[in-house]
This record gives sequence, structure tokens and C-alpha cells, in this order.
Amino acid sequence: MPLNLLTDIPGLRVGHATDLALGSGVTAVLFEGGAVAAVSIQGGAPGTRDTALLDGDATLERVDAIVLSGGSTFGLDAGGGVQAALREAGIGQRFAGIRIPLAPQAILFDLLNGGDKEWGRFPPYRELGHRAALAAAPGAFALGSVGAGTGATTATVKGGLGSASAVTAAGHTVAALVAVNAVGSPLVGEGPWFWAAPYEREGEFGGRGLPAAFTPDLLRPRLKGVDPTATTIGLVATDATLTKAQAKRLAVMAHDGLARAVLPAHAPNDGDTIFAAATGKVPLRDPVAELTLLGHAATLVMARAIARGVFHAEALPVPGAQPCWQDRFGAG
Repeated sequence: MPLNLLTDIPGLRVGHATDLALGSGVTAVLFEGGAVAAVSIQGGAPGTRDTALLDGDATLERVDAIVLSGGSTFGLDAGGGVQAALREAGIGQRFAGIRIPLAPQAILFDLLNGGDKEWGRFPPYRELGHRAALAAAPGAFALGSVGAGTGATTATVKGGLGSASAVTAAGHTVAALVAVNAVGSPLVGEGPWFWAAPYEREGEFGGRGLPAAFTPDLLRPRLKGVDPTATTIGLVATDATLTKAQAKRLAVMAHDGLARAVLPAHAPNDGDTIFAAATGKVPLRDPVAELTLLGHAATLVMARAIARGVFHAEALPVPGAQPCWQDRFGAG
């Protein structure tokens, strides 16, 4: 039975490392046998590792993992931890006889959420990355304030880690995983409505629908802080057979889901970054038409995953922590 998660794609494993005292964490997505991958970066302040390997003119064809992490640029150490775990497991591609696991990464800024960031000389993210990779497993995984979504916040309520899946009319499975840490807001006005409400399935994020009318106040932008620094990072994956160029188009179209679920999106201090990965198990019979269906599905699962991540989030156990959606609206 589908789980409405990224692991509905066969061959994918997801693992989290969560540190509530730190107020941050890491999520690792591992691909059995590797995956064709691409990335689309639409935010004005991104932080990434090894994303140039995913360019269409780069030699690399497949990656072993994708890493999502908190910690801003300190969090880029997490990729090394994931890489170490993969190498210990004998996973990686051989270059000149050397096994090198390839795990491109994106980070989000969660340094001002009240967690303890006085970690000493070296940040903890390499160890968190290693733990996340070791924890990676098929099947169900937690959503909300876990992994890369641990310390995520938005302009209105606590952010978090979300996921959703769907099957296209052509029979391809598409799924999203996203850490929601936006400059903008996932809510219409002050809520409880989600911008992603038109795409909701079976009350997966509360079933509140949309307001009866959109007043000027509801449409007024909600922004995080005086000098907001944020970033929503994620991945869309499919079992379809795609080239790197087709995977790039899928990542681009998935950003439409981000823009439907968070307003405003792609702001100057957002680093909004979405990866796309294809395991190549189900061929495209009509490349143009079926890639369009894949992109449409990627838009919708990304929007739904964003709302689910916020819906399942919990406030950090620190003084002055941002309230979560459940704290404000869950009893209604």
C-alpha cells in the first residue's frame, strides 16, 4: 500500500538525525543502485555542496544520495558524514580505482531558532550526517520537526519536514520530500488555511480548505523577521527513466509547487533549492507528454509535502520557540 511518502519510490531509503537541543538536524535520501539527478536553485541565497556535478554538461551520470541539512553553511559538513557512511557500506562509484560516494547537498538557515548553537570548534553536522545515513531505511519515516526540518520555521508557524506521493495517468510514481523553512508563510493570512489546500488529499493536513473570501489582509505578505534568512530545500523523485536534462525540467516544475504552497517564495534571502532524481525503473513511452505529466505531479506533491511538513511540526523545546500549527489550530 502507498505510504504517501518519498519511499513509495522503490529503491529509496530515508533517514533522519535529529538534535532538539541544537534545534537542527539532517535528512539523508539514499538510492539503491544510484539515480540520475538534477537540481534547480531559485532562491537568492542558496547553500549547496557538489551541485555543479548535476549540470547537464557535467560528466557525472548518477548519484548515490541527496542530503538535506540545517545549520546554514556549517551544515555542509553533513555531506561528508553521509559520504563516510556510504563508503563504509561499500557504496559509491569508482574513479581511477577509488570508491567515491556522491551525495549532493543543500542546507537551510536555522541558526536563530533558540537552539544551542555553541558547539565549540567543529560543528556537529558531520556526525549528524553519518547518523542520518545509518538510519536510512525503506518504508515509513517521521514527518514534522525531524531531520532537516527539526529547526525549520516560517513567517507564521513552525516549519518542518514533509513528504507526499502520487501516481501519474501514465503509471509513474512521483514523490516529494521537503524541509520547509521559508521567509514567507504556508498559511493564508494567519491561518488556519494552507495555501496548498486545493491539492490536499484525504485531510492529510487538516482538511480546513480555504477562506470564504480573500480579503486584502489575507493577501498581505507575511515575512520572517526584520532581516529574514531562510530557505526551503527538497527533492522530487520518480521511478521513471529520465535523462539529466529531463530531470532538470522536473526540478524546475517542482518549484511551481513551492510557489503554490508558500507566499512569497524564492525571496532574496531564501535559498530555495529542489533536486530531482529518477531511478529509471519505468520507461517513458511518450517523452514529451509523459514528462509533462511527471512535472504536473511534481508540482502537486511538492505543494502537499510542504503543507504536511508544517502540519506535523512541533515547537522546539526551548524558551520562546515559534508555535506550531497544531498548537494554534489543532484542537479546532
